[in-house]
Amino acid sequence: MRLALLQPQFAPNLYDLSAMLNADLVVWNDLEQWSRKGRTHRAAIKGEQGLQWVNIPIRTEDKKKLLSEVHIEHSEDWINPFWNALHHNYSEATWYDFFADELEFEIRKATEFDKLIDFNIYFFDRLQHFLEFRIEYKLASTIPEFNPNPDIFIKKMGADILFQEHDSKNYQWLSDHTKPVFEDKLHPGYKQLGESFLPGCSVLDLLFNKGKESFSVLDF
Repeated sequence: MRLALLQPQFAPNLYDLSAMLNADLVVWNDLEQWSRKGRTHRAAIKGEQGLQWVNIPIRTEDKKKLLSEVHIEHSEDWINPFWNALHHNYSEATWYDFFADELEFEIRKATEFDKLIDFNIYFFDRLQHFLEFRIEYKLASTIPEFNPNPDIFIKKMGADILFQEHDSKNYQWLSDHTKPVFEDKLHPGYKQLGESFLPGCSVLDLLFNKGKESFSVLDF
């Protein structure tokens, strides 16, 4: 069995998305401590100077809590800068006009969510709808066999292949048995806005550049 163990992200990059698409079981680890270096609260887009992050702020008092207990900091205006960054960098992209209104609506719905994980689950589901793919996953907190040690967990689950979050050694407990999601270490390319391809962007970049044609990129 192929197991993907990742933190709950609202807009994963293609490394992490491919791990989920290639797994038999996807587990979102909501029992790890939040880290500013993680990607549960941020996503990478293609900016004028390279990778640029759009962020969801969390409450200062929650920064040492488990991911399942982290709350969004709604006292500051983050939604407008978040959306403005997307508009500024993607307004000329092929599929921007097709998705912009709906996506802005979904981002602004974050005001209705208290916990970050609840918004992440909601928003990731909407992205799946837009891009026409479906990933079923379980939260670690709902799995009796879950163990924070990934080596113990894969044995309990009977998994022989483990995918973990890409480039996460600074904030996640990694197994020595983790399998690279792309065997040749090459990130799948596609036509982006701009002159050259920039790997490592979140699925938001794929949405604006490829839209309903994303299946050709997601066919790993």
